[in-house]
Amino acid sequence: MNPESVSEKHRGLTAIEALEKLKKEGHNTLPSSKSKNFLAIAFGVVKEPMFILLVGCGTLYVVMGDLQEGLMLLGFVFIIMGIEFFQEKKTGTDLKKSLNPVAMIFHLFFQEP
Repeated sequence: MNPESVSEKHRGLTAIEALEKLKKEGHNTLPSSKSKNFLAIAFGVVKEPMFILLVGCGTLYVVMGDLQEGLMLLGFVFIIMGIEFFQEKKTGTDLKKSLNPVAMIFHLFFQEP
């Protein structure tokens, strides 16, 4: 691409502006995050308010004597908790894979000195 054909709107930064921005804001990288272990993900799923409420309701059903309704509610709640746990684990794995620097593509235009 010819540098003269690049419009003023898409001009980009000069080398000096790029260095100033680098000093001011640092490198353009995503913050690294520690991957969650099994217990951290499980605790995150279990402490969600909706699940706590549904487990409480299922327990109340069982305590009040409606064993079939209570066990059915608790069974479905635990199935949904398992699905959410699986999705959370899979999302963390996929995110790590997508941050592979080899897969990133950059388009750079260099200014002639």
